[in-house]
Amino acid sequence: MSFNPDRAFYGSFSKLLLDGEWQTNANSVEATVEMSKGELNVMGDDWTRYKKGQKSGSGTFSGYKVTSKMIEQGFERFELIISLEDPEAWGHERVRLKNCMADSIQLANVTSGEIIEEETPFTFEGFELLDAVTAQ
Repeated sequence: MSFNPDRAFYGSFSKLLLDGEWQTNANSVEATVEMSKGELNVMGDDWTRYKKGQKSGSGTFSGYKVTSKMIEQGFERFELIISLEDPEAWGHERVRLKNCMADSIQLANVTSGEIIEEETPFTFEGFELLDAVTAQ
């Protein structure tokens, strides 16, 4: 199959839902799962082997300041659904992040003459791929 650039996702069509509510002010979101691995060195083998360990999830979302939602949310747990959409792509992808909790809450970030943005770093404890994209 040859690459068709029209099938690449363009981020502008994507959505972020916080506890089911579309965050229309959001302009970026990033989430990553990392897994620790234990090294195993055994006799008769010159390769280091790895055993799967604990996983940890972290991310950040940001957007334009329009409400006090995140200050009110505080450090209470929430759920995020990230929807990757593009009308030219082969479908859409949705990932649910479970048991999210803010790492820090921005109380103020004001510069005269600039539009105010807020950024929320967070951790999460599990994810679920709700919809997957497959080539046709």
